[in-house]
Amino acid sequence: MEIKLKVCGMRDEANIQAVAALQPNYMGFIFYDKSPRYIGEDFLIPDIFPRSIKRVGVFVNEAEEKMLDAVQRFKLDYLQLHGDESAELCQSLKNENIGVIKVFSVGDGFDFAVTKPYKPVVDFFLFDTKGKYYGGNAKVFDWSILKNYDQEVPFFLSGGISAKNAEAIQSLTGMNIHALDVNSGVEDAPAIKSIPKLQALIDACNQGKEFKLYTRQ
Repeated sequence: MEIKLKVCGMRDEANIQAVAALQPNYMGFIFYDKSPRYIGEDFLIPDIFPRSIKRVGVFVNEAEEKMLDAVQRFKLDYLQLHGDESAELCQSLKNENIGVIKVFSVGDGFDFAVTKPYKPVVDFFLFDTKGKYYGGNAKVFDWSILKNYDQEVPFFLSGGISAKNAEAIQSLTGMNIHALDVNSGVEDAPAIKSIPKLQALIDACNQGKEFKLYTRQ
């Protein structure tokens, strides 16, 4: 089984280009100004950014108009919603032919029933570790809880992912994992991704028997 790779929390132009050379399937840019990986007011995606890499804008409880403006300005392919966004908002965004990824923060006792209203109105779910921040907490949640998920909507797996837990990812058989979402687990500093750490993750995943990490290398 092949799963894809999303590298999130990018903003430095040179680092964006270095990560793009690894050819991940998705790259995420955080538009939430309280995040240490916030892109800032003057950010521009480099002109040479490959169109083969899908652009994901990450938002938290943002107004629909502002998100739609960002889609146009940055040519975003997907909106990743980390807050309390409603299923109705997701549907409205889908009506604009925008891909939607709805995030759920998973902690002990998480009830997957909360995902039900979103199933018809999103492309993917993203399951992340419940923590202090809206993502980027560098912590892994108890992946065994994913056995309680009905696997109907494919999902991104997030939360402290690095080469260190590649073996554990291989144990997640029978899961509808679309992609790994990596951020703080492969950083040298906030918003600066380590190319050796990313390459180590790719290599470690591809040594396993159950999953291969699909990139365009």
